[in-house]
Amino acid sequence: MGELMNCPECNQLFVKTNLRDVCESCYKIELKEFDVVYTFIRKRENRTATITEIVDATNVVEEKIMKWIRNGKLRVADYPNLGYPCERCGSLIKKGNICEDCSVSIKRDLRKEEAERERIKELRKRDKATYLFDGKK
Repeated sequence: MGELMNCPECNQLFVKTNLRDVCESCYKIELKEFDVVYTFIRKRENRTATITEIVDATNVVEEKIMKWIRNGKLRVADYPNLGYPCERCGSLIKKGNICEDCSVSIKRDLRKEEAERERIKELRKRDKATYLFDGKK
């Protein structure tokens, strides 16, 4: 069962479900806005439109368009200039949360961190080693 919350758009109390994150009346408005956006980008001359151009032409806020891209309601494969910003650097991406460059960078940093931890572990191991001294020179 859903949880009771205030609509982020109009602040009306509603039951949030997996399917809707806004109240019924805002959902209907959102459906109409989606239809406006989808009708706009389906036209051949608008298929290469950027999000900014779509916002200017349809008066639908950028956040909603990005939300539809993120949740798969707008398929970016059909529209080459659509995407949403990488959470790390802000470059335009079409899937996931971060771009390929940031992913590579994070993996590289993690490998460096792991190597450093291993180096520190080895140093501590050496410091704890017991050396026998027989007193002879």
